[in-house]
Amino acid sequence: MSTLRVALAQLNVTVGDLEANRRRIEDAIRSAQAWMADLVVVPELAVPGYPPEDLLLKPQFVTANLRTLERLVPRARGVAVLAGFVDRDGQGRLYNAAAVLADGRWIATYRKQHLPNYGVFDEARYFTPGAAAVMLEVGGARVGVTICEDLWEARPCRALAAAGARLVVNLSASPYHAGKLRQRERLFARRARENHLAIAYCNLVGGQDELVFDGGSLVLDAGGRLIARGRQFQDDLILADLRLPGPRAGLLRAPGVTRCRITQPLRPLDSARDVAPDGSRGRPERAKRVEGRRKWSPGLARGAPRRAGLPRTVRRTLGPVEEVYEALVLGLRDYVRKNGFSTVALGLSGGIDSALTACIAADALGAEHVKGVVMPSRFSSAQTQADARRLARALGVELVEVSIEPVFTAYLRALKPVFGRRPVDVTEQNIQARIRGNLLMALSNKFGWLVLTTGNKSEMATGYTTLYGDMAGGFAVIKDVPKTLVYQLARLRNRRARPIPERVLRRAPTAELAPHQRDQDTLPPYPVLDRILTAYVEEDRSLHQILQRNQLSPTVARQVIGMVDHAEYKRRQGPPGIKITPRAFGKDRRMPITNRYRQS
Repeated sequence: MSTLRVALAQLNVTVGDLEANRRRIEDAIRSAQAWMADLVVVPELAVPGYPPEDLLLKPQFVTANLRTLERLVPRARGVAVLAGFVDRDGQGRLYNAAAVLADGRWIATYRKQHLPNYGVFDEARYFTPGAAAVMLEVGGARVGVTICEDLWEARPCRALAAAGARLVVNLSASPYHAGKLRQRERLFARRARENHLAIAYCNLVGGQDELVFDGGSLVLDAGGRLIARGRQFQDDLILADLRLPGPRAGLLRAPGVTRCRITQPLRPLDSARDVAPDGSRGRPERAKRVEGRRKWSPGLARGAPRRAGLPRTVRRTLGPVEEVYEALVLGLRDYVRKNGFSTVALGLSGGIDSALTACIAADALGAEHVKGVVMPSRFSSAQTQADARRLARALGVELVEVSIEPVFTAYLRALKPVFGRRPVDVTEQNIQARIRGNLLMALSNKFGWLVLTTGNKSEMATGYTTLYGDMAGGFAVIKDVPKTLVYQLARLRNRRARPIPERVLRRAPTAELAPHQRDQDTLPPYPVLDRILTAYVEEDRSLHQILQRNQLSPTVARQVIGMVDHAEYKRRQGPPGIKITPRAFGKDRRMPITNRYRQS
C-alpha cells in the first residue's frame, strides 16, 4: 500500500483573465507544496476560465492560454500538477485538456473524451474529443486522469480500472442547479463502487454570466464512502491522504494508455512565498522544511520526510433553500465585480421580489454598494411605500426617491390626441413601468450603477413583464427563481434578521399599475402556475402529461402554456440572470421566436 496525499484546489477564476488565473493556480501549487502533497488538481479549463465560448475561435486567445500554462511549468516541483487548459494540435484542432506538470517539466497531456453538448454546454462547437487515456504513477500509486463529463459516463472509469488505476482524478467545471451536489455525490459513489477505485473530483467555483459553479469538490474511497468534501460556493483547498494498493504487474501494457512515472524531488519551502491552505503566509504548522533535492516517494521511499497528518474534513452541505440563496449571492457578486462595477441600483416597490433582490444585493456587495430607488405613482399604496422604506432602513441601503407622476401625466397628455377616446387598458400600465425603467437607466448612466431587474421566473415564463420597463437593466438576479421559491428564500433570509416586513410576505402580489390590481387577476395562483411551469419548461412534458400528473383545469393549463409560448420574444430581449433550476431560459431552453407549433 502507498499513501498518496491529494490536494484539490477549487478556484474562482475569470474567463479571459489569464494572468490573474495563473496567479491563483500558483498560489494553489504553493499551498499544496506547503502541505507536502504529492498531487495538486485545479479545475477544468482553469487557465482560460470556463466557459470561454467564442473566445476559442480567436487563435491569439488559444496561444495566450498556452503561453500562460508554460509559465506554470517551472512551479511544478515537489508536487505533480494537473491543470486544465485549451490544447491545440498541428491541424489547429482544439481540445479541452489537462496538463501533467512535474519535476519542472510538462510531461503529459490528457484530452477530454466525452464532450457535453446539451443544456448550457456547447463543447462540440469548439473541441475535438480526445482518444487516449493517461495513467500516472505517483508515489507508487496508479492515477487515471479524466475531465468533467468523462466521470459522468461509465466507460472511462471502467477502462482506467482495467488498466490498473487505483484512483481516478477528475478536473471539472460543473455548473450549479438546485440539488446538483447530491446528484454528483450519488453518481460518483456508484462509479467508485462499480470499479473498486477511489475518486478525487475538483470542481470550479464562482459566477460566470448566467452560470454559477458551486465547488463542493470531493474525495471518495473505493467503496464510495466520502472522505473529504470542499465548501460550497467558496474557494477551498481540500486535502486527503489515500491509502492505495501498489501497481500490479502487467497492467502497464494496457493499449491506448499514455503512462507517466513521477518521482518528485521536494522543493525547499520558502516561508516568504508559500501560502498555507488557510490563506496565511508561510508553512502550515507542523509541516517540516526539507533542504536539497531528495527523491520522495511518499509512504514507500526509505528515509522520506514525515508529513503532518490531515484532519478528516467533510464540509457540511447547505439545505435546499440555503444553497439557492448562496448561489444567487455568489452569482451576483461575481457578475458585478468581474464586469468592473462597484454599485448596483434597483427599484424598490414594497413587493416581495424587489425585497428579496435587495437582500441578495446587500449580502453580495455590502449595503453601501446598493441603491434602492422608490418611484411612487398615483396607484402606489401607503403600505407598499412604507414597506419599501422600512426594508431600506433595515438593510442600511441608501434610498433615492423619484416620483413618476409628473412624467406619467406628461405622457398621457402627449398621447391623448392619438389615443382619442379609446378606453384605458394595459397600455397605460406599461407606460408607468417604462417610465420607471427609463429613470433607473438614467441613474445608471449618470452614476455608473448597474441596474438590477427584479422579475422572477414565473413572470418571465408567462410574459407578465413589461419590455423596456421592469425588464430594463443589466442583470436579472432572480430571473430563474419561481415565485413560490421567492417566498421560501425571503423567509430564509428573515431568519438571519428580519429586514423584510412581515406584511410583504402576507400581502397578495400586485404590480400596482391600476386600481385594486392583483397578480391573480391575470395569472393562476402561483402554486398552481409554478407546477405547470416546472412540468412544461423544465421537464418538457406535454399538455396531456401535465393534466395526467396534476389535478388541473385543462383551460388553465392551456392558458399557461400559451402564455409561455407567446412570451419568447420578450425573454430573448431580457438581461442575463442566474441559473438555479435544471432548465433556465436562455442557454438551457432555446425556442424559436417565430413558431406556430401549439399544444393540442
